[in-house]
Order: sequence, then C-alpha cells, then structure tokens
Amino acid sequence: MTLSKVKQDLIAEIDKRVEDHVLEPSNAELLSKLIAQADNDNEAISIAALGTTYKRTGLHFDKRLERLTHDIRYFRKNEKLSFYTDNNKPVNKLIIGDNYEALQNLLVQYTGAIDVIYIDPPYGKDSMGEFAQTNYQNAITRDNLLSMLYPRLQLAKQLLSDSGVIFCSIDDKNQAYVKCLFDEVFGERNFVANSIIINNRGGRDYGGIAVQHEYLLIYAKNIFGYELNEIEESDKKFDYQDDEGGFNLMELRNRNVKFNSQNRPNLYYPFYLNPNSVDKNGLYQIALEPSDDFCVEVRPAISQGIQTVWRWGKEEKSRENLNKVIFGKANQNGGYMIVQKYRKTTKMQRSIWDEKEFVNERGSEMVKEILGYGVFDYPKSMWLLRRAIELSSKPDSIILDFFAGSGTTGHAVLDLNRSEEKEGDLFAETNNGGNRTFILCQMNEKTETTPNGIVYDVTAKRLKRIMTGECYDGTKDFEWIKKNKPYGGNLDVYEIDRVADFEYTEGKSPFDVIDETLYGLPRFATLQEKIDWVCTHFSNARKQLD
Repeated sequence: MTLSKVKQDLIAEIDKRVEDHVLEPSNAELLSKLIAQADNDNEAISIAALGTTYKRTGLHFDKRLERLTHDIRYFRKNEKLSFYTDNNKPVNKLIIGDNYEALQNLLVQYTGAIDVIYIDPPYGKDSMGEFAQTNYQNAITRDNLLSMLYPRLQLAKQLLSDSGVIFCSIDDKNQAYVKCLFDEVFGERNFVANSIIINNRGGRDYGGIAVQHEYLLIYAKNIFGYELNEIEESDKKFDYQDDEGGFNLMELRNRNVKFNSQNRPNLYYPFYLNPNSVDKNGLYQIALEPSDDFCVEVRPAISQGIQTVWRWGKEEKSRENLNKVIFGKANQNGGYMIVQKYRKTTKMQRSIWDEKEFVNERGSEMVKEILGYGVFDYPKSMWLLRRAIELSSKPDSIILDFFAGSGTTGHAVLDLNRSEEKEGDLFAETNNGGNRTFILCQMNEKTETTPNGIVYDVTAKRLKRIMTGECYDGTKDFEWIKKNKPYGGNLDVYEIDRVADFEYTEGKSPFDVIDETLYGLPRFATLQEKIDWVCTHFSNARKQLD
C-alpha cells in the first residue's frame, strides 16, 4: 500500500520523536501502524494529535477533533465575484468557506508549491462561523485555539515548498502557547524568529503597563533550505562620496574576539600606511609591504586582552582591493585603523519591527479609504504584511493566507509587485514588476456590520476596488482611488460546496459536479480518468463538527 505524503510525513515525525526520546519505540510503532491504516489523511492527523504527548515543549491542551461524514467538499466557481482585467497577468484566488476544507482542496493542486504563508488567527472572541458556533460556542479559548490550529497547520505544512516560510501574528497572551504548537508541527529546529511588532506606539493611557506590541512567529519548512531576502533602504544616506557615488566605511578588523591571532593566524598581518597621502574623504593609501612612503604599520587592535584579526586574508582579497575599497583612516586615539568602503543599500531585517507604517492605525485608515467604513477593530497594516512577503518571497512566489479577513495580504502582494515596476529593477526583465500571486481563504461570516457576510461586504469588495478601480456595482466614489492607481490583475473566487459520496444521480454525482479545471488541470478525456482522479484526491474532503 502506497502511503500519502501526509501520512509519510506524520510517520517520519513519529520516528523523529523516538530519536529525540519523546516517545517510546513500542508506542511509536503502534501509532505509525494506526496512521498507515487510517482511512484518509484527516483521520491520520487526528491519530497523530491524540498520540502527541507534547513532552518536547511541555504544551498540553484539550484536543477537539473533527469527525468525518459522507460529504465531499469541493470548489465551485463564483462567477459573480470573479473578474479579469489583464490576460497577461496571473490569476489570484479567493476561497469562501471553512479554511480547513479550503486547505484540503488546495492540497489537490498546491502540495509543496506555496512559498509564503501568513496567518492572523482569531485569538479573542471572534466568530469562526459554523465551526466556532458548533464546537467552540463562539468563544476561542486557548484549548479551542490550539485545537483549531493543529490540523490546519499540519495541512499548511504540506502546502509549503521546501524553501517555504510561514508567518503567524499572535498577541502577548497566547504567543508562548502558539509557539509551542508551531514547535510541535514544524519542529523547533525550523524556528526562525519571534519578532516583536510595534503596532501601537502610544498604548493605552490607563492601567498598569501600556502594551505597544504583538508578535510575529516565523518558521521555515526546512531551516537548511530557506533564505530570507534583505530589505532595500530607499532613503539610505552615505557619509562619503567618490567618483562611483556614495559609500560608508566598515572597519576591516573582525570585532568577534572568538576569532583571534591564535586560532586564525592567516588573518593576522600588518598593513603599511602612507601618512602623507590622504584624499578628500580623509582616507590614507596603504600597502602590504613597508617602504619609505608606507612607513606606518597598522595591525588589528587588541580587544578584551585578545589580539583580534582582519576579516580578510592577506592573499585572499587584500591585494586586489588595495586602494580600491581598503584604506587607512585616523582613529579617535591618534592612531590609525584599516577600513573598507561599503556601498550596500540593503539591510537584514531586525527582530524588532518598529516603523510608523506598521501600526494598526494605518490598517484601519486604509480599510476606511477603500470601503468608506471600518469593519475590524485592529486590521493589520498592509505595510507590515508587505514587509513579511518582501522578506520571504521571490518575484513568482505564491502567497497563502487562510485567515484572510479584509484581504490585507492580497493587497500587500499586489503592492509589492507594483513596487518592482521600475527601470533597472533586479527582477523586472520587461519592467512589468513581480508576478507573485495570492490565495486567500475566508469564512463568509455575517455580522451587524456585514449583513451579506465578510467576504461579500469586505474581502471581495476591497480586492475588486483596488484591482479594478471600481466596485461590483460600477461605483467609483471611494477615497483610495483618488490617490492611487488600480493594481490590475485577475481574481477567481471559489465557494466550497458539498456532495454526498454515495450520490449517483446523473448530473449530480461527484464526478459530474467537481470541476478539474478549478484545480489547474485540463478537462479529462475519459470518464474513467475523472473517476480515478476524484477517488484519489477527494476522500479527505469530508468533515462534520463534533
């Protein structure tokens, strides 16, 4: 029997727990057998969850699982909400319905293909639609939050590419518990960062401590296979100028005292400086050998009683860069130091994300400019999500958000693509910007402010307005369009429908209603091909709420 990719990964994780001395081998063997014999991937995930003791992280919670029915869930296109503006641009997707079912259906086409996932799960008393009302009494307690996230993260892990990254926004009260859950699902070894996001610069002005931040958990699918991008500093200022433009200076000495003349003797050698040859930037010519002109010897300084070394070897790069990027410079002590010209205009992202555009207030303002009214109390700033995507994506990446809310992630993808529409851009061979695409999933919850549901009244409406410049009714009277050009692009909107797996009525059977073209496939040539495909991929798409 050939095991599915989900089952193989679950069993591999069980084996890893044996290696880490978390599970006894006999218990692991039984769990692996049960997972292998499970009827489908959903059942396998439930077995893995019940068999997890969380000894590795110390995390315990009362697990609430989902049981199966005879309904198959599948994508049905919503022609009314879908729209297209440019056949030369890729198609983005918005899925209406329970994100658990959406993730199951996405696995049919996108297993191992998603490069970036961002989620902002509900960790207050937000409704999760049918799932919340039935299972959680519409109040997301910590056990419920973790139980809800566990199977979804397992499916999300299958969707991530080997170089993929997942981001999760979480508040101060829940971040420790959610981090433990991420450690269990993605592995502690794949933890990248737990960044602090300054989302409220002022904080409240009453009570004990004014909370100004939340967290952004970042995990890689494979810590050895991912690579984050550096951030362009558009307002970078240089202290020095030469014929090639601006530059700054970096000391050539290695400031890490772990590297010293004892263990890195090849990096310890003298430069010789000409004290009579100084340019307009206050830099002195240097040489590797002494002479009448080059008579001042300069070696790496002693720090903490340890003889430090250079960052470059004598034969490796110094000769070819002498008096091109390496110079001498006077230091504050009346002596000299060796420096390197530094023209870099990018920087690594810091662990504290503190920019004025990242605050929640910017998210609220933007939603009001687009829709004319506010919907969520604390919508994320588009600029915050754009930074996360900028860090972790390539120009053709697929970005997924399965708690889409107002659609901020989709907006961020479109804006980042546009930012690359400039002359000389590294990725824009035809100067038409990035081609990232987004997939958003959102339950169409109905509230007093969204009588038609969040997707109809907020998510789809926002995307329609910023992409086409008008709403579905053709109106264009919103503030955002007065200051911005529509992004263009295409959007397919799917809803999740259901059909009983024992339905055989002509025209209503699973083989009739499931459309393979919505999963990236051409029409099947024969009915048998269609039957084989449905039976292979849709045995998992069933769920009933306990």
